[in-house]
Amino acid sequence: MSKRDELIAKYAADLKDKCGVNPDMDLLTKVTIGCGPSIYNADAATVSGSDDSELATVKNNFLIKKLGLKDSADLDKGIASVMETYGKSNRNKYRAVVYYLLTKHFKKESAY
Repeated sequence: MSKRDELIAKYAADLKDKCGVNPDMDLLTKVTIGCGPSIYNADAATVSGSDDSELATVKNNFLIKKLGLKDSADLDKGIASVMETYGKSNRNKYRAVVYYLLTKHFKKESAY
């Protein structure tokens, strides 16, 4: 099992256990691959739900650039909703899981 496969399995477990979501493994794999090498870096692999600058980066680099969404208050609400789903008390929010949840939230699976 490759390192990436192990991480995908870990992300799937997070989706099931912490978010109550049964993941679409094909989409989760594509989202994980889309994160590139950041998934192997401990700091870059996670998203801080309480850091405004980090959430702005998620909004600009992922929602607007990758998913092609227009900047609006709905994007902030979507991010807040995903952070709520993942659990505010959960310290390690994996970037791939957050991106997967955002992709599902905005119904932009077609971006992958």
